[in-house]
This record gives sequence, structure tokens and C-alpha cells, in this order.
Amino acid sequence: MLNFTIQNVLIAISDDYATVDVQVVDGKIAAISPNLQVIGTVIDGKNKLLLPGFFNAHTHSSEMWQRGIMSTFPLELWLAELYDFAPLDPEQVYLSALGTAVETLLSGGTSVVDHLVLIPGLELETIAIATRAYREVGIRAFIAPLIQDESLSAGIPSGESTQSHEPYFRSTAATLEIIEEAVRQFHRPDEGVSILIAPTGIQLCTDALFAGCIELSDRYNLCRHSHLLETRAQEKLAQEKYSCTAVEHLKRIGFLSNSTTLAHCVWLNDTDIAILAETQSTVVHNPLSNLRLGSGIAPILKYRQAGVNVTFGCDGASSNDSQDLLEAIKIGSILHNVTDSDYQHWITPRQAVEMASLGGAKGLNIADQLGSLTIGKQADLVLYDLTNLSLLPRTDPIGLLVLGRPSNVVDSIWVNGKQIVKNHQVITINVDELRQELFNRSQSQTKRKSETVAQIEAHYRTVMGL
Repeated sequence: MLNFTIQNVLIAISDDYATVDVQVVDGKIAAISPNLQVIGTVIDGKNKLLLPGFFNAHTHSSEMWQRGIMSTFPLELWLAELYDFAPLDPEQVYLSALGTAVETLLSGGTSVVDHLVLIPGLELETIAIATRAYREVGIRAFIAPLIQDESLSAGIPSGESTQSHEPYFRSTAATLEIIEEAVRQFHRPDEGVSILIAPTGIQLCTDALFAGCIELSDRYNLCRHSHLLETRAQEKLAQEKYSCTAVEHLKRIGFLSNSTTLAHCVWLNDTDIAILAETQSTVVHNPLSNLRLGSGIAPILKYRQAGVNVTFGCDGASSNDSQDLLEAIKIGSILHNVTDSDYQHWITPRQAVEMASLGGAKGLNIADQLGSLTIGKQADLVLYDLTNLSLLPRTDPIGLLVLGRPSNVVDSIWVNGKQIVKNHQVITINVDELRQELFNRSQSQTKRKSETVAQIEAHYRTVMGL
């Protein structure tokens, strides 16, 4: 269904709403006005709200297998425990990508940025499997293969001790070759799948890896994605490594740009914020994992006042334990009412919706194609059911969507004009079978205790003065 007309649907206009018809032709928005001539299939929009699709702009799909089981640790210790689980297998990659897509869709997201954990020795196969899953569901996927070239212990500051780290199992050159081959095989933005160049962050990547990533992204015109200063420990580590802030260093080596999205950005100073504004880099706010791991509260209101583009992500489902995008948007909005006493700076529900949609598109350099209900843009659309109990009484639909506790409110979704959710159900795959497979395979998920975690914990407590 690439040609259809949604009749009598509510849309947001400035500070009000209007009831209109919306025509979609060849997968693009062709007209928005009352009483349009019907083109294609008729969709009844009465008592429904139409919004552009949101972006789940940072997650790790494979973490679905460990959600609910991870200890209440800060990030560095949480990562050590996460690495201690049994290695992923290809079927787990496939099922968790499907699950991430479904949960994102049913909370209003039509695009997902998957900072994809790669199975060692099966890196291209991992990317192929995730690509297949996202294609089957029909969500718009930005696959960002997570790469590093330093071992886990290198991500913690040394402090006054002398630390030696095991070499990473794969060379920098070999890692870059894998990513370049992934670009050749899987980067198909016209078909709904894009590859991003995605070093995990300054904590586990050498400058040689960053330089290779910059060269690849420039040569193939690809967006960049990375974690940045998620924790206080990473702030300390950057000073040890570079004798300046991580942001200053990334600017110096040329990683920051209007095609760069940076997850977390909790521990930045005012100079760093000015650099992000100057380079037009985008911050992906992950409020739930930042709270879950005790990382801190990112200075989102400062970013917005400085003109930095901000959007939202769920982060991985074992550092958040959910892929509910509406929940991340709500917490990511109202959390900051306690960080600035001037209420005129607080994020309104309409601003939150724009951050989640147009903000995500800007970060991926596709704001001319997605992110708003604009004639000529691709039809990534979400229809919300305003008769749902959690969106009643009829006060302000967007206010309730963002500030309430919406449940089962997504009625229909189209991605590039193709319908993939209808009557509150994903129609492109068998979700009941997915649930059963996830249930069956999750029975074997167990957490191990290893000496490595204990050693890292002891060093972390010393360095952080705990």
C-alpha cells in the first residue's frame, strides 16, 4: 500500500490541532489539507492523531538477552559482567533484532539505530542476520556495527597505578576491513537499511581506529555514531589519555560533524557544549540507562540553549531493560525540570515530539526526507488511537502521549508508505512465534561470576575513590 489517503485525521499545527486528509503517493506525502480527493486506499483517521515516526536513535539489540538480570553496577562494572555472559549465537542476534524492532514500532518508532554487537569471527554474518531481521519487520534500520581495538580493562582510568592491558584479539586494520566490506554488502538506504561507522568510544578505541573510521565515513559518505562521556570515569580517562577533554580531542582529530551522533554526553563542560554546537554534532539522550547505571543526568537543557541538536534513544535492553521509546521520551523530558529552575527552559511535550522525530532525522543527515509531516517527505507515519483509555479524557493528545503512560496506543504505522502495523499489531511477522522463541531460548540465560569482574571492580573502586 504505497498510495493511500488518511481521512479526517488530527495533526498538530503550531500550538493547536487541525483535522485534515493526508495523501500518500508512491510512499511519499503528496498533500495535507481538508477534503482531499481520495487516492488509493482509504484509511479512517477519525479519533486518531497522526505524527511523524520517532527515531530510537541509540540501542544495542543483542542486549535483549540479558535484560532484567544485570547487577546494579555502574557502567564499567556492568560492562565487565555483560562480557562475561555466554557468547551470542546467530539465532539470538536474529530474534533480538526482531524483538527490538517490534518494541520500537509499538512505542511510536519507525527508525532504529542499532549499535550492533558483533560475534567474534562472525562479524559480517552478524550484520547480515540483523539486516535480514529488520528487513522482514519493515522498520527503517541504521545498523552501526560496534567496533573497538582495545581490551575492556583499558576503559578504566589507571589512576596512580601502572596498568597493562591484553592486546585486543583483532587488529585495527582487520576491523576496518570488516566494516568496509559491510558497507559494500549491506548499505542500501533506498531499501531501508543504512550502515553507520560506529567506534564504541574514546574509552576502547585508539586514534588509529578513529582515523580509519573518519576516512571510511568520508569516502562512502556515511554517518558516524559513538558513545561519548557516558560516565565520570570516562571523563577522567580522557584527561589521562589526551590531557584535554574527550570533546576537544575528537574535534582535533576531525570526528565531529553534522553527520555525527553521540550517545549519552553526560560529562561535558560548557566549552565542550560550544564545540558540539560549532560542529553541528547531535546528542542522543538515553535517560533511562544513565539512571539505571548511575551515570548522571546529561545537561540536555544546556545543549538545547546552545543550539545543539538532541534526540532520544532507549539504549540497550540490559542497561534500560526496555525498548519503550515513549517511556524514554517522557523521562528524557521531565527529568530536566529539576536541573534548571527556569521553567521557560523546560522541554514541552511538543518539543519532545519534535526532538524524537525531526531531531533524529537531523542527526542522520536526512531531515530533508524524514522527521516531519511535510509534503514531499517519505511517509514514515504513526497513527495513534485517541479512544484508548490511556489517552483519555480528550485534553491535549500530545501532552498525554508524552506525559502520560500510553499503552497499546499505536494503531497503524507506515514506513516509506508500506503499512507494517495495523489495528495495534505488527503485520509483517508472526509476533506470537517471536514471543515463544524468545521465551524458549531465554530459559538458558544465566549469569556467571568470574575473577575478571572482581579484579576490574577492585581497581575501579580504587580509581574512583570508593
